[in-house]
Amino acid sequence: MDIQRPSNARAKKIRRIVYAAVGFLLIGGVSYGLSRLKPAAPTVDRATIYTDEVRRGPMVREVRGLGTLVPEDIRWIPAQTSATVERIVLRPGAIVHPNSVILEMSDPQLQRDLLDAEYQLKGAEADYANLKVTVNSQLMNQKSQEASVRSDYEQEKIQHAVDEKLAKEGIGSDVTERLSRVKEEQLKIRLQLEEERTHVATDSAAAQLAAQEAKVEQMRALYNLKKSQYEALHVRAGMDGVLQLVQVEEGQQVAVGAQLVRVADPHKLKAEIKIPETQAKDVQIGQKATIDTRNGIVDGTVSREDPSVQNGTVTVDVHLTGPLPQGARADLSVDGTIELENLKDVLYVGRPVNGQPESKIGIFKLVDDGSEAVRVNVVLGRASVNTIEVKEGLKVGDKVILSDMSQWDAFDRIRLK
Repeated sequence: MDIQRPSNARAKKIRRIVYAAVGFLLIGGVSYGLSRLKPAAPTVDRATIYTDEVRRGPMVREVRGLGTLVPEDIRWIPAQTSATVERIVLRPGAIVHPNSVILEMSDPQLQRDLLDAEYQLKGAEADYANLKVTVNSQLMNQKSQEASVRSDYEQEKIQHAVDEKLAKEGIGSDVTERLSRVKEEQLKIRLQLEEERTHVATDSAAAQLAAQEAKVEQMRALYNLKKSQYEALHVRAGMDGVLQLVQVEEGQQVAVGAQLVRVADPHKLKAEIKIPETQAKDVQIGQKATIDTRNGIVDGTVSREDPSVQNGTVTVDVHLTGPLPQGARADLSVDGTIELENLKDVLYVGRPVNGQPESKIGIFKLVDDGSEAVRVNVVLGRASVNTIEVKEGLKVGDKVILSDMSQWDAFDRIRLK
């Protein structure tokens, strides 16, 4: 006989619910755990990166810029008058001396002006000579008149003394004595007037001669000006050096003030270095500098700093103190390095690609014997061309990656192979 078993449907249902709940919790826990896992560290080829070790010791702060060699002594020669270029005697590159003629120009109007000025000067000089004779003659006549009156006065003075003595002794009359006294006083007054006339005549002669002499000097200055302008039609170097540039062509009409030629001394060169404006704030006159001419290194000192900024750079002049190497010449491209200061004891490392002075950056530090690198925050300080001061985040002996790692910004750890 068959025996009916008790029903277990309810138990099965409960087990299924428990299994489903456990499975749901297990899947949720696994999903949550997987979501919390960090992404796998990417692998970077060690040959593509550049590393450096953190060190402590002296660090020389430097700034660097590109530039050119330029002459210290440059002479631009302008046109003194409007003229026509007749002939170019010397071409750029020629060795010149002060009297070397570079250009020959012509100006017919200037030739006529020179002749007019010469004749005006000669006429003024002749007028001056004639006036000098005239005033001297007039002055001599006045002095002669004064001498005549003086003679009459002296004679009458003696005569009055005689008449006065005779009158006192009773020999002469009082009338005669009074008449001689009156005549003496009249002559004395006339003598005073003649003396004043002589003084006025002297001053007048001097004034007339001075006026005419000023006119002569005016004519002479005009003549010298025209003469110098005429002589300047033969354009001369004016110094020892090399002819660098001729800015005109034969047959060309040039205006007053137009720059014609440039002459420079090739033995006295300086370097003009373009320093980025962000680095130029610490540059000072007198600082040491080195100039790389590609053929040798030349020592120098900072002699001038341009007060203005052009195209993001500041021009710094470096006076060269060392001998120039073979092949150094004007307009030669050079590299300049200026020493700002020598830090005695600082923690420093090679300058990262994105390392700016006084900033905080993330940088990869090598760990696990160099097989991996982790990102650390580093506070940087004063910077040089190739090195930078480390204030916080690293210690002596740490090795860091200096290359551009921007493509790994999403990762805090990388593996090196």
